[in-house]
Order: sequence, then C-alpha cells, then structure tokens
Amino acid sequence: MDAAPRDASLSEPSQGTIRVALAIADVPLLRLGFRTAIEAEPEMEVVAEVDERSGLVERLASLAVEVVITDAASLDGGRVAMATIEALRRARPEVRILALEGRSGSEHYTLVLRAGADGYLTRDAGAADVVAAIRRVSEGETYVSPSLVTRMINTYVLRRGGQTAEDAYETLTEREREVLLLAATGHTNREIAGIVHLSEQTVHNYRASGMEKLGFHDRVELLKYALRRGVISVADL
Repeated sequence: MDAAPRDASLSEPSQGTIRVALAIADVPLLRLGFRTAIEAEPEMEVVAEVDERSGLVERLASLAVEVVITDAASLDGGRVAMATIEALRRARPEVRILALEGRSGSEHYTLVLRAGADGYLTRDAGAADVVAAIRRVSEGETYVSPSLVTRMINTYVLRRGGQTAEDAYETLTEREREVLLLAATGHTNREIAGIVHLSEQTVHNYRASGMEKLGFHDRVELLKYALRRGVISVADL
C-alpha cells in the first residue's frame, strides 16, 4: 500500500511546486485516486491527507499548502461541510479551496462557493479535470466542472425555454446588466460596489430590480441564464 505523503510545515516551502492537501473524509480509494492524478504532474505535490473533518482547520494551519481539496458531502445536508469551508477560509484566507460534489448532487454548488470555496469538482471528474482545477484556482481563478455547467444549462433550457427571459433582458438598463453580470460570476454586493463605485445599497437595488425583470430568484438561475445567452462563458467562472 502506498505510504501517506508527509506533512510539510510552513517553514518548508517548495519552490515552484503547487502543494496540495487532500481533506476527503471516509473514502480512502477516492483520496488515492486524487493523489495519483496530482503526483503524476511534475509541478504538483500532495503534502498531507486528512481523513476526517475533526481538527482539519487546526492541522492545515501548520502546513505550507496552496490548495486544499475537501468534500462537500455529509448526512446533514452539507452544513458541516459548509462550516468547515468557512472556518478554513477564515483561518487561511490565502489558501485556495476546491470542493468535491456531495453524494446528493450539484444542488450545493452555490452554497459551497458562498461558504468560501474557489472551485467545485463533480464526483465524475477525471484526472485531467482535477489537474486543471488545481491549476486554475492556484492562479486565482474560480473553477467549475464543465459537466456541471452543461447540467445547469440543460436544466435551464428544459425548465424555461428562454422566451420570457430573452425578451426581459432587453428591458434591463446598462447598470442592471453590469451588476447582474458581476453577480452571476460570483461577486458579492460589497465586491460589486467596489468595482462599479456605487454604494452597497444601490448595488442591491440594481440587482433586485434586474432579477425581478428576469423573473429569477437566486444566483443559480441567473448563472444558467447568463451562460445560455452567452453573456458569460465557462472561462469566466
């Protein structure tokens, strides 16, 4: 059986290497698959494996890692996983977090990103997807598995057909379009306010009025629509 990778302390930086910690609970074979895919890349290294969430944040606090891969699966609907991601984000704001889709599917996607994750991998992700995701988030980008984006688009097309929203888009003001575009790509109202140089309340008002015109209630619907219409692409995520 393969030996577990050694822990690497913060005092032992590895020049030019993307250091990864695997925090995937209860599924040893899944961790082995991730480690095999990662360590096949010359510029990547798995420096730690954590098989339970208890003490995860404390353990990672002493490790020099750039990326943490953790699962979003739990029997409580994901609340423990979300809390873990939030705690890790507070403790190590510089670390990039990749979340793995829970057993219940992709409905926790928005919750995971809202909790502080930088990317989301579906459970059917292949080795190439895992490597691409690590590279993307380590460069400061957000990653979403292409298969999830396809599912989101297909669901949107089946549910809405597009006519009403397509027509409603023409009624949006330029400022509403600008705010909704930033919202669709994951920016908070506070972040949008800083980008467009408006107050947070004004951004909230533009966002609310735009969502009302389109008939949407959350960011998932908005993201599906923006992708379908071509306002944003997968590369923007």
